[in-house]
Amino acid sequence: MSIATPYLLFLGDAPDQLAAKVAQGIRDWRPEFALGQIRLEGCRADLGLPDMSLAEAKAAGAKTVVIGVANRGGVISQAWKKVLVQALEEGFDLASGLHNLLRDEEDLAAVARATGRTLHDVRVPSVKYPIANGVKRSGKRMLAIGTDCSVGKMYTAIAMERVMRERGLNADFRATGQTGILITGDGVPLDAVIADFMAGSIEWLTPDNDPNHWDLIEGQGSLFHVSYSGVTLALIHGGQPDALILCHEPTRPHMRGLPDYPLPTLEALRDLGLQLARVANPACRVVGISINTAAMTQPEAEAYCAEVEARMGLPTVDPVRHGPGRLVDALAAL
Repeated sequence: MSIATPYLLFLGDAPDQLAAKVAQGIRDWRPEFALGQIRLEGCRADLGLPDMSLAEAKAAGAKTVVIGVANRGGVISQAWKKVLVQALEEGFDLASGLHNLLRDEEDLAAVARATGRTLHDVRVPSVKYPIANGVKRSGKRMLAIGTDCSVGKMYTAIAMERVMRERGLNADFRATGQTGILITGDGVPLDAVIADFMAGSIEWLTPDNDPNHWDLIEGQGSLFHVSYSGVTLALIHGGQPDALILCHEPTRPHMRGLPDYPLPTLEALRDLGLQLARVANPACRVVGISINTAAMTQPEAEAYCAEVEARMGLPTVDPVRHGPGRLVDALAAL
């Protein structure tokens, strides 16, 4: 992608840390791009980066203000407009992965034209994707699926790619959402693809490859989340995974944004995910479990992972806290 770096990460008025997951992902996986953060009054997220004004960021060399918030519905808040307009006027480009496109905001588009700045909407499909055909492809594929949204599916796949490459294994992370695309510079903005072509876009993203090559596919949504289950199923059928890794965040009281829906059990995720994956690939297996223990102490995390591993009979780790090595071992054993 032609987005100029480094970035000033805009957190706006994010109500919690999870709402700033786009910026968090960039900070964690491309720290060389993350020069600083800019927050509005009432923001409850903090990346641990220097808080900067636009002028300070410009003086430090920032080139693009990236909207690092992923709110429900993906809308550009009117409360953000003053800062975004000022950013364009002060010589920054803007980048966003929200459904509500920068280019469709008349005030932002007018200022961008007047100042000669660029608006980057990464959640816009740039390819005419095919309809899925289900034909078996060479190479191997892993898909991370979760009990809920935003439980660590992307982090799991990226962490595994890093370790696999360090070991000399042939692996590529395949981004399917705005954060992954901003991190890697490539991918499919799956939830912006027309429904009939979603599975086909994942076939396109993970084509025939060498027999020992692994595509590590970023998961989206959850089969159990009534708002976003469609993108998950498209990943499962279009990806034809040989391996599934289950992802879970154990401290949540309910599904993200759905207070009347409790999280499913890992057993339910395993059984349903495997049933649906075997429609496209009868040889698919569940090989490991990734637990997001960010809200737990070290002893709590160790105890929880040990209990899940004993109960499920699968290697269970937090790939950030413990490293993803045992999950990579499970793939290598296939």
